[in-house]
Amino acid sequence: MIPAMATRWMLLSRWHQHTFAKFELKDADEVLETMTDNPHVFCVPSGSGGAGKEGVREFYAHQFLPAIPPDLELLPISEIFADEHVVTEYFLKFTHTLRMDWMLPGVAPTGRRAELLLVAIVRFENGKIASKHVYWDAAALLFQLRLIDSAAVAAGVGSAAKLLKRAAQRPIEAKPLTLFA
Repeated sequence: MIPAMATRWMLLSRWHQHTFAKFELKDADEVLETMTDNPHVFCVPSGSGGAGKEGVREFYAHQFLPAIPPDLELLPISEIFADEHVVTEYFLKFTHTLRMDWMLPGVAPTGRRAELLLVAIVRFENGKIASKHVYWDAAALLFQLRLIDSAAVAAGVGSAAKLLKRAAQRPIEAKPLTLFA
């Protein structure tokens, strides 16, 4: 295996271990095992997250993990690799049945369904996650929860489902990295 492929698989494996620790194990300490000694997590639309080992642990243990809706589904659409980065695009859907201050600060549960796109930009150092910046379509989310009303936002609400359908026609597959064509 060429070095670039080995690095890619190692980063992807670490990222999947991190995701499993969050969404399946729901264990902040297991999440931190995948991260460097001085990581940071930043959820851009809400401004939530944490910096440093203790700040990130606090974020996961007290804000994020207890506030994952029980029916949350996170479906990968695409993954892009660079030397020390993975960018992953997801289709996210859930019912807003509990307070989610990490995503919707100060918003009480609405009981409504939401489907949206979410992108995570993950940077690695020495094989561990050093930073994670997460972006999502906040306008589409707020519209679906009936917290804003806008024709411009309504036009894009179905985009996540359309992209998921398109991605299903072309599943993610591992391909060798071609450095020189």
